[in-house]
Amino acid sequence: MGSTKDIERRFSEHQAGKTKATRNIRPLKLVFKQEYGSLIQAKRVERAIKKLKSKSVIKLIISDGIIKLKRE
Repeated sequence: MGSTKDIERRFSEHQAGKTKATRNIRPLKLVFKQEYGSLIQAKRVERAIKKLKSKSVIKLIISDGIIKLKRE
């Protein structure tokens, strides 16, 4: 999970093993993406989801296809 202005470039970096966090779990599959009006807004949502620390919430987001946060 992360925020970027260029998803194609960032995903390619992950697939190529250039990102330490995902280097040992390749190949990866992009299962969800959400666009926001600004990188700041995207980072706020990312931070809120990571604070939840719940795989079940992330699975629900993927299955619903939408992020539902109270702060949003």
